[in-house]
Amino acid sequence: MKKISQQEYFDFDKKKRIAELRHEIERHNRLYYEEATPKISDRKYDALYRELEELETGTAPPPDSPTQKIGGRPLEEFHQVQHLELMQSLANTYSEKEVLEFINRLQRLLPKEILSFTLEPKVDGVAIALLYRGGHLIRAATRGDGMTGDDVTQNVLTIEHIPRRLKKPHPEIAEIRGEVFLSHAAFALLNTKKEEKGEILFANPRNAAAGSLKQLDPQIVATRGLDVIFYGCGAWVGKPQFRTHMEFLTFLEAAGFPTPPRVWVAESADPAKEILAAIHELGKLRHHFPFETDGAVIKANILAQRQALGSTAKAPRWAIAFKYEPERAETLLEKITVQVGRTGVVTPVAELQPVLVSGSTVSRATLHNEEEITRKDIREGDRVLVEKAGEVIPAIVGVRKDLRTGKQKPFHMPEKCPSCHQKLHRSPGQVALRCSNPQCPAQIQRRLEHFASRGAMDIDGLGEAMIAQLLTSGLVKEIPDIYTLKKENLLQLERMGEKSANNLLSAIDKSRKRPLWRLIFGLGILNIGTTAARVLAEKYGSLKALASASTEELQKIEDVGSIVASSIRQFFSQAESVRLMKALEKHGVQLADIGRPEKIDNSLAGTTWVLTGTLKVTREEAANWIRMRGGHITGNVSKKTTYLLAGEEPGSKYERARHFKIKILDEEEFRSMLNLSK
Repeated sequence: MKKISQQEYFDFDKKKRIAELRHEIERHNRLYYEEATPKISDRKYDALYRELEELETGTAPPPDSPTQKIGGRPLEEFHQVQHLELMQSLANTYSEKEVLEFINRLQRLLPKEILSFTLEPKVDGVAIALLYRGGHLIRAATRGDGMTGDDVTQNVLTIEHIPRRLKKPHPEIAEIRGEVFLSHAAFALLNTKKEEKGEILFANPRNAAAGSLKQLDPQIVATRGLDVIFYGCGAWVGKPQFRTHMEFLTFLEAAGFPTPPRVWVAESADPAKEILAAIHELGKLRHHFPFETDGAVIKANILAQRQALGSTAKAPRWAIAFKYEPERAETLLEKITVQVGRTGVVTPVAELQPVLVSGSTVSRATLHNEEEITRKDIREGDRVLVEKAGEVIPAIVGVRKDLRTGKQKPFHMPEKCPSCHQKLHRSPGQVALRCSNPQCPAQIQRRLEHFASRGAMDIDGLGEAMIAQLLTSGLVKEIPDIYTLKKENLLQLERMGEKSANNLLSAIDKSRKRPLWRLIFGLGILNIGTTAARVLAEKYGSLKALASASTEELQKIEDVGSIVASSIRQFFSQAESVRLMKALEKHGVQLADIGRPEKIDNSLAGTTWVLTGTLKVTREEAANWIRMRGGHITGNVSKKTTYLLAGEEPGSKYERARHFKIKILDEEEFRSMLNLSK
């Protein structure tokens, strides 16, 4: 028998490990690109990929090796299209040392040239390519495998900031590339809606964006709030032509494409020093962007140098992505509790020893459902790692199983509602347990909290603790009971003095005359946010008119769509909702915008306004002045916005308006424009 040498043993193990890595990476590619449900962190994936690259060094990897491919295969449900030019991904690193090696390598490859670099935020979204012919948008496609992607044109057209036509002079053919994403706010709202329905929550904004683009119904996509940023191009035929990446970004911005909010240029004799400084500065700024930023993209700025540098089979040689370490903290999971939402969904919650994560103290984190707890093997008493998903929602991303002592206890969801003790149910196809008792005290409390919240009926003093007291004492059992409270009843409550009682009753009385949109939102209709509530209030003018609207009629309204229309009809078809409307009207709650001002003139007809910051007058008063002159109010800044009225501390809307070069007015300029007296 032939004796096997040590080298042959080594080669056998190496081949076996390569096969394992290829299989494992392919599985994670499928989970990431095709199913939008990644099971490992970017850092772990990158480690597997790097190990495979090192093992393949000196060999000729087959074409189907993950190191020779770019991403996931297109889904069969969508029509597949060919990119005019290969749509590559970027090499990435977590090491500043490797960034310096990248710069040095380019300097060696182009020894007689002065190099110029750009650095911009790496948007953590879904890569997209828009194809324009003759200035007209004819197609939008995902990256897919780099050569072939999914035609998602109808879904992409639901994104507000997509130019349908390019201004002249425009190229004959242009393939504009960028990243579709969900903002932190849109991601939080989407998961809130999914939680209310008992559906599985998205793990992060990138997954949510990917899942949204895969929807076959564009009306569903339109409700998700997708956004986009563009930063590059593929095929390009005709003028204008550009010398640098910065010139190209200027063209994009002028053509109406959203571009990165901040770009650094390094073109000194020591560009490495400038790039590292920019990486550190972006690291501090990135949490203030509306999108999730997991790194910095460093590119050669001069396009002729890019052409000279060329590409590997997978990535361009002239660019690299530096990725920041995810901000996470270790803490103790003291216990797991369950909470009941206003729609009856029962959700497990991790009660944590308070810890600082991404600039704020975290003491609780949602665990979504029992399947998630089992999959991650999370137990009471564990040391856990906490991150903020999308820099917004605290989430447990790891368990220190190596620190277990044997005292940690597995968790099981209760069979009965912790509030009303009725048996919990799970609907077919859903993972969430639900309490179906409409009189469940926890559900009633959540509905009352939502109704009284600042974004809804804005009843100052009627917060979580006060509502709990009112329910416990029996003074309130449902929403209309708020308007039956008397001073003598309130004075019986703990820590309730005469002044506090008077203030609360005054706030309740003021809420009777709130604008209609606040009432619509406060009712807690599934899928109805403040923007949809405003649109519906402006369209119908009264709750009764809205209640009698047909599904077909509702679907025709911009920003509504089939899902929202169905939720509205379902809500108002219930006898309980009809009774609620009658009770509110009986107690003097205004069910219509009867004070809606009559139009004075059409001087602002065709203009769209966004209001932000603190104004000397109320926003409602300012909005009415605009409506009286034919103007339209929206909640978000876009290219369609005509004016931004900015008070003190205007926030991100002000920066977005500047980005789109929208006219910004302060209150004095606004009054002067409308000929209003001070």
